[in-house]
Amino acid sequence: MRSDETDLTDAVVSLAAEYGRYGYRRITALLRAEGWRVNAKRMERIWRREGLKVPRRQPKRGRLWLNDGSCVRLRPCWPARRRATRARRPAPTG
Repeated sequence: MRSDETDLTDAVVSLAAEYGRYGYRRITALLRAEGWRVNAKRMERIWRREGLKVPRRQPKRGRLWLNDGSCVRLRPCWPARRRATRARRPAPTG
């Protein structure tokens, strides 16, 4: 193991904690910008050894109306939300 391995590992963990959505490639670019000499294989090895993972994105919410005009979800309860989701007229057929 290299002499700077523990310092590099600490830097990787601190950057991963600060930038939670960044993966090992972007963290590698940040480390290189700070002056670390690190290649992709070494970075990936440290990333796996420390058990770091990027959290999954939350899925986008679906649309409120189906093509036949029926409602999929419950209507909003709060007045500010009600104004934002006005009922739309169904598209004319024909």
